Amino acid sequence: MKICHLTSVHPYNDTRIFIKECRSLAASGYEVHLVVPGAPDAVISGVQLHGVAKESGNRFKRMTKTVERVFNKGLAIDADVYHFHDPELIPVGLKLKKAGKKVVYDVHEDVPRQILTKKWLPGYLRKGISAAFEQFENRAARKFDAILAATPHIRDRFLTLGCKAQDINNYPILEELRIDNVSWKEKENAACYVGGITAIRGIREMVEALHLIENVSMLLAGKFVAASEKETVAALPGWSRVHELGYLNREGVREIYRKSKAGLVVLHPTVNYIDALPVKMFEYMAAGLPVIASDFPLWKGIIVEKGGCGLCVDPLDPQQIASAIQWLVDHPEEARQMGENGRRAVETEYNWERENEKLLAVYESLA
Repeated sequence: MKICHLTSVHPYNDTRIFIKECRSLAASGYEVHLVVPGAPDAVISGVQLHGVAKESGNRFKRMTKTVERVFNKGLAIDADVYHFHDPELIPVGLKLKKAGKKVVYDVHEDVPRQILTKKWLPGYLRKGISAAFEQFENRAARKFDAILAATPHIRDRFLTLGCKAQDINNYPILEELRIDNVSWKEKENAACYVGGITAIRGIREMVEALHLIENVSMLLAGKFVAASEKETVAALPGWSRVHELGYLNREGVREIYRKSKAGLVVLHPTVNYIDALPVKMFEYMAAGLPVIASDFPLWKGIIVEKGGCGLCVDPLDPQQIASAIQWLVDHPEEARQMGENGRRAVETEYNWERENEKLLAVYESLA
C-alpha cells in the first residue's frame, strides 16, 4: 500500500509527522511519501520526501498557493491512502475522496477551541469563525476514512459524529530521550522549558518566578512566536536568569534535559489547553525530570495522583511556580525519585511504541 502524508505548515522533520508516524509506517513495510513545503527531494529513513515551494510570512498565500502545490504534488504520487495534517488541507482531502482515494485526517489540535485564542483574529469575530469552522470540519470529517486525533478528548468529539476515530497520542519514543548515568549532583540548578514560546504558554510567569528565587536559572529552548512578546519578557528582572538557546535539534534538547532538575509546562487555562496532552510534559518524564505543570484536572491526575512525578501549580501565579522550582532544588532526593517515577510511567504507558500499534491497526483496517 502506497501512503502519502501531506502538510502545508510543518517542517519535514516534524516529530509527530516524520519521526513518529512516517518512519514507523515505513519500518512496517509500507511505501511512504511525504509532501512538505521547503523539504529536499530525498529518501530519509525509508520515507520519500517531496518538497514544494514555501510561502513565508503570508498566511493567505500559504493557505492558497502552498495548499494548491501540496495537492498537485500529492495527486501526482497517486497513492492509495492520503494522510493530511493541517485543517487548511480539508478541501484537499475532499478532492482526493472525490478522486476515489482513501483519506485520513490527522487532527493535531482542537481547532474550533484554538480559534478562540488566536490574537491575530479580532476578538468579536472569533466565536463566529470558530462555530463556522466546526460545522465545516464536522461535515468533512464524516466523509474521510479515518480520523487520527492527538488526544482522547479530540477523538471523542469525532466519535460522537459517527466517524472512525482513533487517538494517536504524542508520547515520546522510549529510547530517544533516555538519559542514563547522570548524577543529580552533576545537574545545574536550572529548570527548563522546550517548545514554542508565547504568553499563553506561560513565558511571562516563568520569567517572573525566576526573580522570586535565588541561584536558579532557566534553560529556554525554542522560538518566540512574536518578537513583541520577547521584548516584553526581556524587560522583566527575572530575564537575567534565562539562558535563551533558540531552536535546538533533538540532541540539543537531550543535553538540556541532562542539565536540568525540572521541566516546566505551565500553559494558561484556556479551553484549548485544559484537555491537551502536551508532548513536552511526557518528554520531561521520559528524560527522568520531575515536572512542574499547570494544575488542570487531567494533568494533575497524570502528574500527581497517578504518577507521583512532579508538582502542579496555578500557571497564572509566579509565586507558586517559584515555590515549586525551589522545592525541587532544595529536595534533591525527592526530585530524583519523581523523575524516576515519570520515566517508569513512560516505559509502561506513555510511549510511542504503544501508540504505533494503534496507528498500524488503523492502516491494516484501511488495507
